[in-house]
Amino acid sequence: MAKISLIGVDLAKEGLEFTFVTPLVGCAECRIKNVCFNLEPGRKYRITKVRDKINPCFVFNGDKVSTIEVEDVQNYAHIQHGKKLQEGSTITLSSINCDNYACPNIETCNLIHMRDGTKAIVEKIDGKVDCPKGYDLRKVAINLH
Repeated sequence: MAKISLIGVDLAKEGLEFTFVTPLVGCAECRIKNVCFNLEPGRKYRITKVRDKINPCFVFNGDKVSTIEVEDVQNYAHIQHGKKLQEGSTITLSSINCDNYACPNIETCNLIHMRDGTKAIVEKIDGKVDCPKGYDLRKVAINLH
């Protein structure tokens, strides 16, 4: 069964991947907020279909949002290498707190769209990350709890 959500009309394109961060404060009184908020914070999604239905919204793009169908996309994080980093193990996510803002890995290393302390299962260790600061990191496919 497809997951249904809403997204600003200018972002509603099949194939677009996004991370659902959190419900917005200004949405608390909206009558259709449950459609927007049925996604899990920190999880990545891909738009699989844009439906014809357009809804009013006072937060997004000219006060309009499109109805979309989404699928889960694999979440990745860059994790310090260590003895406890094994496929199948449960880890607690922790930001690297790197200050190299020009690095293409900054979002994945600093967990920009995830919360420190979130539990995750290591599904696959995809290899070493080329880190300009020399951190011993691995690209890890994770499943959030």
